[in-house]
Amino acid sequence: QVQLVESGGGLVQPGGSLRLSCKASRGFFSIMSMAWYRQIPGKQREFVARQHSLSGSNYTESVEGRFFISGDVFGATVDLQMNNLKAEETANYLCDIDGGLEGSTGRTDYWGTGTHVAVSS
Repeated sequence: QVQLVESGGGLVQPGGSLRLSCKASRGFFSIMSMAWYRQIPGKQREFVARQHSLSGSNYTESVEGRFFISGDVFGATVDLQMNNLKAEETANYLCDIDGGLEGSTGRTDYWGTGTHVAVSS
């Protein structure tokens, strides 16, 4: 059993910045990648950023140069620094860890319930 808990969301004005954090309630046996997604009610969940354990990171084009992902695979934590936020980026931001837990066979994606970001004046 594991829970991913996101924090750092809130209300911010357009052009402002927020730093989101995600931490797992326990360690993983292995982690392949850690990522952030966002979702607006009634719309498809959207990929935002991913950090790969053994390579680099990648971002959706709309946030490149503004958002920066960082994480610690051993501590099972991942942060997302968001700069120059836009109103259309208002959403629930969710953390994803692709990994395997001790005592479990194989690996899968584990999700948090999200932290809400509201970009509005």
